Amino acid sequence: MMRGMGNMQGMMKQMQKMQKEMMKEQEALNSKEFIGESTNGYVKVTFTGDKTLQDIAINEAIVDADDVEMLQDMIILAINDGLKKIEKESEQTMGKYTRNIPGL
Repeated sequence: MMRGMGNMQGMMKQMQKMQKEMMKEQEALNSKEFIGESTNGYVKVTFTGDKTLQDIAINEAIVDADDVEMLQDMIILAINDGLKKIEKESEQTMGKYTRNIPGL
């Protein structure tokens, strides 16, 4: 019976270590900046890894009062590009912890 308790303690220590590593990596990911761009880079958005929008830069060349829809489309493209980059890096960074765990 004592052997089982030793294994359990070892597993608990291993889980705690993994949890600390996960938190450290999540914090690093959250503080990293991601830049999403529209076609030809006319609109650029900057996010942090926790999906907080930090900045929007719009090239004056595409600002046309008669074609607001195009500008809106470019902003949407840039935002979606930035979010995809965050999602991809999150999966690469944090996925190793959640793979093969049911429900995650």
